[in-house]
Amino acid sequence: MTTRAAAAPRAQTRASQNRLLAALVDAFQQPDIRRKLLFTFGMLVVFRFIAHVPLPGVDREVLDAAFEGDAVLGFLDVFSGGALRNLSVASLGVYPYVTASIIMQLLIPMVPRLRALSQEGQYGRQRIQIYTHWLCVPVSFIQGYGQILLLNSGTGREVISIGFSGEELLPTLTILFSMTAGTMFLVWIGELITENGVGNGISIIIFGGIVAGLPGFIGQGVVSDVGFGGLFLLAVVSIALVALIVLFQEAQRRIPVQYARSMFRGGRMYRQTGATHIPLRVNSAGMIPLIFAFSIMIFPSAAAGAIASGESGFFQDFADFIADITNPERGLYWLLTFILVVIFTFFYTMVIFQQQNLADNLQRQGGFIPGIRPGRPTHEYIIRVLTRITWAGAFFLGFVAVVPYFASLFVDVNNSLRISATGMLIVVAVVLDTMKQLESQLLMRNYEGFIR
Repeated sequence: MTTRAAAAPRAQTRASQNRLLAALVDAFQQPDIRRKLLFTFGMLVVFRFIAHVPLPGVDREVLDAAFEGDAVLGFLDVFSGGALRNLSVASLGVYPYVTASIIMQLLIPMVPRLRALSQEGQYGRQRIQIYTHWLCVPVSFIQGYGQILLLNSGTGREVISIGFSGEELLPTLTILFSMTAGTMFLVWIGELITENGVGNGISIIIFGGIVAGLPGFIGQGVVSDVGFGGLFLLAVVSIALVALIVLFQEAQRRIPVQYARSMFRGGRMYRQTGATHIPLRVNSAGMIPLIFAFSIMIFPSAAAGAIASGESGFFQDFADFIADITNPERGLYWLLTFILVVIFTFFYTMVIFQQQNLADNLQRQGGFIPGIRPGRPTHEYIIRVLTRITWAGAFFLGFVAVVPYFASLFVDVNNSLRISATGMLIVVAVVLDTMKQLESQLLMRNYEGFIR
């Protein structure tokens, strides 16, 4: 009996693996799905080529020196897939577009015109998308200029010479236009992937940039003096973190909803009822709070570096104080990051909830939560439930943000080897979303998918 009981889980595992392999084979046997997968892979190859096209006038020696021991630049380079270390035309990645999208989402509930557009269906969403593209251009200019200032402030020499006076004006505009063009080209590739490939194109581009840095990460771990024990501990932490991310990404609280409909049959009116649920995700905000928090923590450090390089006296002391507080080597930096992530998780979750108008939509469709009156009581009930489960999501995201610091306490690694838990969150979320889309494509063709 014991042998049979032990053999049953192994048989189930082998069956699951066989189903996964069969689903992969079925996906490639379908011409349309195979075409989508190959198109997505081809666009990622184009992205990696663009990531190695350098900007004009870059001093390679100074650029390499700027990255030595700088945790901020190392963090940014992870998300650019090495494009920042090469200072290529794609060094900004698609993050100006992400920033523009976040700004638009925050403006929609505050600007009446945008709020009206968001309620006009497909046409309104298309117009908001166009406005987001327009906003992405100046955001790319600003972020590109700030990124170069950050690189130049890392050392006493200039990585690339920029300025808006005299002979430096035209080269500076050329550089900023090149970086903006690279960002918009990646956004265009992302939209092509969304339309003709598999998954969300912008997320796939971010995913490709992060995954492209994994070979270098592993290579540095092999040649470093961390040792086998340190690398083994990092591997265990990474696997445990992936499992935790999957758990919280898929966790949700289901609120039961009933619908009552009236219909005439045989000259009589009958009342029919149906039941469903509202899935409230524990992590409704996704990775946005992490991007907000790290952006805010990086800005004071960059500004302090720029001030310290050209001032003396009080300003020099103040800049040194700010740089010391926002130094990733200190625990205070990660404590502030944790607090910001928790705050932004609640803020962004509530912004998204207000835009969905769940209570009003339920009331218009004849739905109600058992025991809760429609309208404002339903809205207050959902807010109360969402607030409770968001505490778990907020602390989870805060933990993901500070994992690199705690990992460095047990393993003596340099900045380039620290685990980018934020990057892992993005990778896992994109993989789950892409698998679900493939699952839906296969189920429409009567095939078993990846997820059971």
